[in-house]
Amino acid sequence: MLRRLALASVVANVAIVVSGGAVRLTDSGLGCPTWPRCTDESYTATREMGIHGAIEFGNRMFTYVVGFIALAAFIAAWRQRPRQRPLVLLSGAVLLGIPLQGVIGGITVLTNLNPWVVGLHFLASMLMLLAAYAFWRATRGLPVAPPAPKPVRALAWLVTGVSAAVLVVGTWVTGSGPHSGDHGAARNGLDPETISQVHADLVFLLIGLSVAGWLGLRALGAHTAARAALVLIAVELGQGLIGFVQYFTDLPVLLVGAHMLGACLVWLATLSVLWAVVVRAKRRVIEEQPDVSAWGGSLQDRFAGTTGNT
Repeated sequence: MLRRLALASVVANVAIVVSGGAVRLTDSGLGCPTWPRCTDESYTATREMGIHGAIEFGNRMFTYVVGFIALAAFIAAWRQRPRQRPLVLLSGAVLLGIPLQGVIGGITVLTNLNPWVVGLHFLASMLMLLAAYAFWRATRGLPVAPPAPKPVRALAWLVTGVSAAVLVVGTWVTGSGPHSGDHGAARNGLDPETISQVHADLVFLLIGLSVAGWLGLRALGAHTAARAALVLIAVELGQGLIGFVQYFTDLPVLLVGAHMLGACLVWLATLSVLWAVVVRAKRRVIEEQPDVSAWGGSLQDRFAGTTGNT
């Protein structure tokens, strides 16, 4: 049950990003023109506010669904016997992040959808996704494995950093484009063509690093991590295709929404690689030493044709 709740939390945090995207792409960002109320007199949308009010209020209500799942997961982690402190802390981080994210969402409304605050709102969602993913992986346990070679770990961190940079610059592209969430919302003043080129360059760098990581992991015989890297490459290529098509077709709403979903999937696939390479088990192996050949052994062992064990 705990594992299912943790997975549901990951899915819910992706869904609310897509829901928030629907608010922006339908120009419903100020459907509820104030916060925490929807109007000065009401906490709920009124009939006079029309479809835009319903969409914005619906997104606010979906926050409670995400919060309910996070609360259930926290209670399950707390009641687990024996209680595992990492699970309690991670589930608590997800739960506490929801009201903080709600405050950032309120600030976006109170600042009339300032593009920099809107970008911060999205990036905060990526941090929430990180916490939810870490919690889910913790419920699955960690396999006993030797540490990955230092260059491989460094490459995994580099891929994660570039992936994060792609997300950050992507918010700048969004802030310079036409989908502001409301017809009267300001733009960030950046040149859309220039910042889009910077974004595309970072995507190419990310794909190149991911391919390098995949080849390196295959050479080392780290099959699980290599599969995670291959999935990341596939998701990146799909996301890149959507990005190029939407750019050359004047940013149709459906493709922009798919691109937001793709951003979440790229981030999750990146985290999967990071977990497969960097996050190692903390269990003590008493019966036998870990087999270093899982990461390919040493060069001397390979040239000698041995397995790497002595």
